[in-house]
Amino acid sequence: MNYPSDWPEPVVRVQSLSETGDSVIPDRYIKPPLERPSPSFNTGSSDNLNIPLINLHLSGPVNRDHPTIQKATMDEISVACREWGFFQVVNHGISPELVDGVREIWREFFHQPMEMKQDYANALTTYEGYGSRLGMQKGAILDWSDYFFLHYLPSNLKDHNKWPSQPPFLRDMVEEYSKEIVRLGKILLKVFSINLGLEEDYLQKAFGDGDIGACLRVNFYPKCPQPDLTLGLSSHSDPGGMTFLLPDENVTGLQVRKGGEWITVKPARHAIVVNIGDQIQILTNAIYKSVEHRVIVNPDKERVSLAYFFNPRCDVLIAPASELVTSKTPALYQSMTYDEYRHFIRTKGIQGKSQVESLKFPK
Repeated sequence: MNYPSDWPEPVVRVQSLSETGDSVIPDRYIKPPLERPSPSFNTGSSDNLNIPLINLHLSGPVNRDHPTIQKATMDEISVACREWGFFQVVNHGISPELVDGVREIWREFFHQPMEMKQDYANALTTYEGYGSRLGMQKGAILDWSDYFFLHYLPSNLKDHNKWPSQPPFLRDMVEEYSKEIVRLGKILLKVFSINLGLEEDYLQKAFGDGDIGACLRVNFYPKCPQPDLTLGLSSHSDPGGMTFLLPDENVTGLQVRKGGEWITVKPARHAIVVNIGDQIQILTNAIYKSVEHRVIVNPDKERVSLAYFFNPRCDVLIAPASELVTSKTPALYQSMTYDEYRHFIRTKGIQGKSQVESLKFPK
């Protein structure tokens, strides 16, 4: 895909706007009234709801290459994928020290001097690096967040020189965390395949087998003086295969759409939030659905989260699994490569579920 060499307008760092202490946010960040969060940051009747919490029981001595997940746990995962599209896992095999450490070292990065961070400023051509906007539409309403995006897989895209050199040990810690997330992703692809009645390696092969994509977006949501007017991340479903989110345990922000309401996710200690992406929705012929979610911001506290995207290889054709297509459940979606699919996001920004809906066959 060909992209312009740079952003359509000068990039403004949201952290810098926050640090001015102004009590009013610029118009560029004010969402239309129907897209704004409620002033209380929750939906009242749904305040006690939460996404499913699943114990994977992988924290003990297990064979890390071939772990055993109990049937009851697999059933919990199946229900969560069908009814929520979101769940959080504990005892996932990633050490608490690594979970806490990788989040906090990225928090330190965002508090490095601006001139150092600017050395990693990204462009539309790669999207990799330090950024503050998504999409190339001039005059678009922007989200109240900065981020850092990097590639881990495929290996030909990984370049440690593009990862921050400061704070010390950040690169080593990201490398270790990345290996653990990829391990967890392969386990869940196997579980999903078995739960769907497919061969256990079906989704792994559909993703490109040993040549999948894995990339990290670290989100920094600065304090916002008018959090009822904007969003840290607009409503969207994730375009890739599956996402592993390491949330900020001290500041809630992620909201998931369920039954027409927005549910604020309350993260468990050292949990990883897992959600279905558009590519798995297509592959499963909508048995598993990607779900719209968004991020609200806080007037008093910053928030840091790590979103790891576990994706198909960019040139693999994605279409509903033939085993899941019958006369009663015909194929819902046209085929498309992931590279073609994400071009929509890169050019137009995030827009709900409009892209996956556009792939549906006409009725």
